[in-house]
Amino acid sequence: MKPIVPRLLLLATTLAAIPHTATPQDSTRAMGMNMSMDSVRGSGDMIIPMLRNPMLPGLRGVSPSVDPFLPGEGLDTAALAWATPREILHVADGDTVALEARIVKRKIGGRVFVMYGFNGQYPGPLLRVAQHSRIVVRFTNAIDLPSTIHWHGLRLENRFDGVPGVTQDPVAPGETFVYEVVFPDPGLYWYHPHVREDIQQDGGLYGNMMVDPERDDYFGPASREEFLMVDDLLVDGDQLLPYGRDAANFTIMGRFGNVMLVNGEERYEAVFRPGEVVRFFVTNVSNTRTYNLSFAGHDMKLVATDLSRFQREMMVESLVISPAERYVVEVRFPEAGTFAVLNQVQVVDHMRGVFYAAVDTLGTVTVTGAVTDNAMNLSQSHATLRTDTVLDNELDRFRPLFVREPDKELLLTVDIEGLPILVQQFISIDTIYRPPVEWTDGMPNMNWLSTSNEVRWILRDEATGAENADIDWRFRLGDVVRIRLRNDAEAFHPMHHPIHLHGQRFLVLSRDGVENRNLAWKDTVLVPVGSTVELLMEASNPGEWMVHCHIAEHLDAGMMGSFVVR
Repeated sequence: MKPIVPRLLLLATTLAAIPHTATPQDSTRAMGMNMSMDSVRGSGDMIIPMLRNPMLPGLRGVSPSVDPFLPGEGLDTAALAWATPREILHVADGDTVALEARIVKRKIGGRVFVMYGFNGQYPGPLLRVAQHSRIVVRFTNAIDLPSTIHWHGLRLENRFDGVPGVTQDPVAPGETFVYEVVFPDPGLYWYHPHVREDIQQDGGLYGNMMVDPERDDYFGPASREEFLMVDDLLVDGDQLLPYGRDAANFTIMGRFGNVMLVNGEERYEAVFRPGEVVRFFVTNVSNTRTYNLSFAGHDMKLVATDLSRFQREMMVESLVISPAERYVVEVRFPEAGTFAVLNQVQVVDHMRGVFYAAVDTLGTVTVTGAVTDNAMNLSQSHATLRTDTVLDNELDRFRPLFVREPDKELLLTVDIEGLPILVQQFISIDTIYRPPVEWTDGMPNMNWLSTSNEVRWILRDEATGAENADIDWRFRLGDVVRIRLRNDAEAFHPMHHPIHLHGQRFLVLSRDGVENRNLAWKDTVLVPVGSTVELLMEASNPGEWMVHCHIAEHLDAGMMGSFVVR
């Protein structure tokens, strides 16, 4: 039986063969589309149908039920500081770090936008720490909204988890909060606000944390390391398309952008030498977009995910990564050339009822110069697929629980009321076809009109019927809990959901009844439409913890609950 992880990673429909070399001008191909000349062009020359495309008859002039909001309203743009590229901060055990959320200006594609940035950087500073470190972070909020910092994936003390109304009060503009942050597990993590993520995270408030493992053999040999935070930004002419002031807009499908970003830039550029093996640490910080990433024909060795290595390394052709997930892949570049970094998907245009292939060039890798030292050894080690015996041994105590019935079951569904009747009629017809993953926004006008006032995304406890904040799950420290997640394909407009559990770690045991035979510890899992995913959560961290969808607009529209570990 094939492992479940490659099946998930190759979820994207196979497209035409991609050439092994590509120029920065490699264009996206959108077949079968009859798009307006006013459509907005995104990076990689991909034309995304935006709000200037035809609106349904009878909906012209209709706007969302929320007032618009943009960062830094009323401020003199000329007086704002320019954002700067991120710094890497090597933080020792016991150190104190200052993080300030600031209003900044950014130049993207020749246009100037008012956005946000931790310490005025894009992304925020990369915090590099040793496993088992404890640091202090002094957070100052200097933006125009209340905020917090959530330390995504870390099993830290509950009072520092950064969730307003659960672990702390929101930090008002001009105020400060001090976090104590611990790093018990090796791997790649990230930090972001947990107040109006649809605005603040999308506006640039995010950064990585790299926890260097205490094990010397955790990673194999590599020439260098690269940290990639993939994102997208929704631009309308010379400004960001406004957010909802008092509630999120784009709440049906989430806010898809039309400008792709890697590390806050429109195009990722890197130069390597022939024979190099590069270890890429990839984080998806988009509000809603799931990516299918590849390196123009180069095999990637999948090594690790959110909180651990995989039991067995494996070669994959592409990497499916949903919002908030992280993956570590190693790529060998044996020969000179210019190679595209691609997001390659097949999507559906709900307005026209057609499928089209979409290939967006996120950047390029140039391989040039003399062959790197130790190229033969790097080639041999890259071809070797290692088994993590430490993780295998750790999982032994959990294996007897892999076959039991679920302790808890959640149905992922939606309730939509109050949208214009034409929109609801269109959605009811549109959902005759329910794609497992929405790779981009095929109904942008209807999506834009949907807000948290009309759309309520739901986590429903199937045993009690309790929904979202009314869910009352209580566990004891040390419990091992089997959780079944079922994504309702019969919902009014079903969507995939990246489900995130705070403060704990879990194993993905199966997907749609297929056993996962290559396990790793995770904190976020993608649940496609119609799929059933079974998790085994170790209740290892006391406190009240959030469980929610990490599509930012779904979170704002109610798709969150909590559970208590005593």
